[in-house]
Amino acid sequence: MFLFLTVVQALVAALLVGVILVQKSEGGGLGVGGGSPSGLMSARGAANFLTRATSVLATLFVVLSIVLAAMAVNETSGRDIDTSLQRSTAPAAPAQPADPLGASANPGATPAAPQGASTQSAPADPLSGAAKQ
Repeated sequence: MFLFLTVVQALVAALLVGVILVQKSEGGGLGVGGGSPSGLMSARGAANFLTRATSVLATLFVVLSIVLAAMAVNETSGRDIDTSLQRSTAPAAPAQPADPLGASANPGATPAAPQGASTQSAPADPLSGAAKQ
């Protein structure tokens, strides 16, 4: 039932947009001339028809919105709240930052070069240019 009313709501919204876009901004309606002035498709008759259609579709849209909101509350009220991502009350100790060079483990030693690495020394300042030989 919820899905059906949602589809009806989308159709009513599309019709409402279409009816509003067809109207002239001055309220002249379709602006179709010809025929008797009291006919349905005269400028005045079209404006009255479009005005009534707009008010009926707007009322239907609001009523459907309220009904769908009430149905959504009823569908979700029986479900439990997911607390799997809830934080614990005791603050955890902050983790130590990773030391990729391993300098903090043995402060006097230089980091070992990975296998297959060149034995040339790197410059002290990486922005200084070419490597010193």
